[in-house]
Amino acid sequence: MDWDKLRVFHAVAEAGSFTHAGESLNLSQSAVSRQISALEESLNIPLFHRHARGLILTEQGELLFRTARDVFAKLSMTEAMLSESKEHPRGPLKVTATVAFGSTWLAPRLHEFLELYPDVQLSLLLDDGELDLGMREADIAIRMNLPRQPDLIQRHLMTFRFHLYAHESYLVRRGTPQGAAELERHDLIAFPPDVRGPVPNMNWMMDLGDPSSSERRPILCINNVYAILQACQSGIGIAALPDYILTRNTGLVQVLPESAGPKIDAYFVYAEELRHSKRIAVFRDFLVRKVAESAF
Repeated sequence: MDWDKLRVFHAVAEAGSFTHAGESLNLSQSAVSRQISALEESLNIPLFHRHARGLILTEQGELLFRTARDVFAKLSMTEAMLSESKEHPRGPLKVTATVAFGSTWLAPRLHEFLELYPDVQLSLLLDDGELDLGMREADIAIRMNLPRQPDLIQRHLMTFRFHLYAHESYLVRRGTPQGAAELERHDLIAFPPDVRGPVPNMNWMMDLGDPSSSERRPILCINNVYAILQACQSGIGIAALPDYILTRNTGLVQVLPESAGPKIDAYFVYAEELRHSKRIAVFRDFLVRKVAESAF
């Protein structure tokens, strides 16, 4: 197969249209269409179903796309590693983390890393889902659970807990609960019970004490820890928040300090094929040092 045509096919399959693929490749729509038609003719199979709303891969097209995506991901990784010397890390580095951890703990510390390693082109991808490291959707993941894929390397990064917090304005208005039973009389901000959370047992707060004796219902449900923080800071009510999230925020007060949520372990995860990457090593060492400096 012709590499140029395969590159065009990969771009079209990702973009879903000749026009958008042409924009990313700096080619005209007609040039992209001709390349795809020539590739289909050489293989003697259709790769796309063409319709008014765009393009859909055929079964054979799906097979070729999966292979092409894997090949181009490995080529991209190889190119980055070839450009990186053993002494001086350089090149792109994509890091993914949960929205809350990435926004509140990780992002404020990255300026120091970029000053230390100015030739590393760092991207931070915030997603409460798990990006596929094997397909190079990211190079490094900070995950709140052990990876399920066998070809990933993980290193324990930190352990943290959740506690209950409320803004001081809320406590002035509604008072501070002195025991779990008093949560019945307070406004609670919780995670939706039917939505998978970024860590296990997100709604442990709802089970404190003996909630079966009454109707304990949250006043507000939000499916994102960072948004729960914002709602809590606005004075809406009491929320369960990870302790790391309070390192740069003011106005929140811990309530019922004896009531802690489950311990959560965070892991530094990357693909085994990147184990010799200098960029991976320096970022790992940087995070280990920052965790040691943290007070949670």
